[in-house]
Amino acid sequence: MSQTTIDADDIDRFDRQADQWWSPDGPMKPLHLFTPVRINYILTVARRAGLSGAAGQAAPLDGRRFLDVGCGGGLLAEPLARLGAQMTAIDASAGAITAAQHHAEQQGLEIDYRHMPVEELAAQPDKTGHFDLIYASEIIEHVSDRGMFLQSIARLLAPQGVVVFTTISKTVPALMLAKFAAEYVLNLVPRGTHEFDKFIRPEQLSCECAAAGILIDDVTGFIPTPGGGFRFSSVTAVNYGASGQLAPASRP
Repeated sequence: MSQTTIDADDIDRFDRQADQWWSPDGPMKPLHLFTPVRINYILTVARRAGLSGAAGQAAPLDGRRFLDVGCGGGLLAEPLARLGAQMTAIDASAGAITAAQHHAEQQGLEIDYRHMPVEELAAQPDKTGHFDLIYASEIIEHVSDRGMFLQSIARLLAPQGVVVFTTISKTVPALMLAKFAAEYVLNLVPRGTHEFDKFIRPEQLSCECAAAGILIDDVTGFIPTPGGGFRFSSVTAVNYGASGQLAPASRP
């Protein structure tokens, strides 16, 4: 059997929920609540890298080539497309891609959605070094081969491009809150959505990224707010974002 980043059980689970992606009170509710801070983090990284215009501009990302890895129903791809990014978005769930395409058409947005894992896109010669910014949000904790996943992202990243991850740390607080409380107490997400063994601490992510030729230069925590959203924090015990660029030796 060929190597793959796909976890078949996770894909089956997401396919069964595909018609719920854009229901703000459905099984994707936590992702809907988490979307504003994720967009804010991606834009912060883009501005720091010189990929974004001023915050008040109508299309600050105009012309920038963005890749959404593990796009789901398009919760992040759509707002970034509205800000001018040339969006390519991929997912291994056929149901998620169908839902994303349908919703984007309803919104009049042009987003290049593709049903494929990241290693398949990375194998296309015209995509080598193609993207100015690649983000993988709440997906690395679902893949079966992190090394291949990160190597594929590195291959797709432009020489001066940036990569953004958001994920869950491998800590006791994360186990209690993101796994047991979210799945078994509060029923925020379906049981079995997360596997603790696939959670990853920031320092481990940095090490694995370095092995793939990516240098992480920022880690920012996300913590809940009283209103139900999230904000930036120095606390990375549960949810966090990390970003970086290709190491000089890894640039084409």
